[in-house]
Amino acid sequence: MSASAGTLPAIVLGGTGYVAGELLRLLAGHPNLGPVTIVSDSRPGASVAQAFPQLASAYRTATFVSFEEALALAASLKQGAIFSAAPHGVSALLIARLLDAIAGSDVRIVDISADHRFATPDAYAAVYGAPLASQTQLAQFSCAVPEHLATVTTAHIAHPGCFATAMLLALVPLLDRDMIESDVYISGVTGSTGSGRSPTAGTHHPDRHSDLYAYKPLSHRHAPEVEAACRAVTGTAPRVHFVPHSGPFARGIHVTLQARLRGEHADADVNAVLADYYARAPFVDVLDHEPHLKHVVASNYSALRATSSDGHVVVLSVLDNLTKGAAGGAIQWMNRLQCLAEDTGLTACAAGWT
Repeated sequence: MSASAGTLPAIVLGGTGYVAGELLRLLAGHPNLGPVTIVSDSRPGASVAQAFPQLASAYRTATFVSFEEALALAASLKQGAIFSAAPHGVSALLIARLLDAIAGSDVRIVDISADHRFATPDAYAAVYGAPLASQTQLAQFSCAVPEHLATVTTAHIAHPGCFATAMLLALVPLLDRDMIESDVYISGVTGSTGSGRSPTAGTHHPDRHSDLYAYKPLSHRHAPEVEAACRAVTGTAPRVHFVPHSGPFARGIHVTLQARLRGEHADADVNAVLADYYARAPFVDVLDHEPHLKHVVASNYSALRATSSDGHVVVLSVLDNLTKGAAGGAIQWMNRLQCLAEDTGLTACAAGWT
């Protein structure tokens, strides 16, 4: 069944966080996904508009519901969309119950947490230092950015993390065409919304304002995630040496990838490979100049630019961490799972002067 003739009910888990808020913003303008049920076990019955004042025009009368209410709704659906913006560790438990409730239906799930990104429980535990809360459903999920998986063989999707999305967009085409050596060096800068809505020391925006600093150099959890995703889609796992940074802005990710080329390739050659790889990808632009965050923030678009010299290549990659790196990418996946045009509800331009 296709959703193109009407609308499909949508459920959002983890409804009070930044990613959930971005999901609600995008779903408010989506022609085929809605009405939206918004889950928050900490605030059932509370006003959605009070939690997200910027969304009041779209959700004036909406209130949060409990998970049990959403579970009952999911069990009644023949077709629908479920997005999990619940925290890592919690999402797997909620999704396990939802999978039982929707068995035999055409309800699809996109998990934005990390709980279904790794193929085995041991791989997850090695990265997160704790066992996966619910392990039996891993085989029902594929993990990739939409541009890298032409055919989906599972009913449900795990969306890669925001840093991982930016890195994978730059890295996968070069691996796929066997253009680079195995060691890849990446630095990236992310905005404060990437740390979530609850302020902590070092992530609260007033502390980050007018500052720039690295954290978890060579030990960030997105590095093994990128290696696993590359292996899944190209058959090759690079060695990713990643240094993330906290930037003095709210939204966006800027990644700089460096690697040694296999043979000599001019700038035009590398950019031609990127452009060819993403020729049918509506949300990836390969530019003839260095990309800027302001040109993608608050949109589902991303931008790439490669430069090469003396057998080395640099690829610059930018995207919005909340949109393309999370909520927008998840909706892009759901469009595909529900046989909609991939860009449905996602073609709004970047905000520009933020």
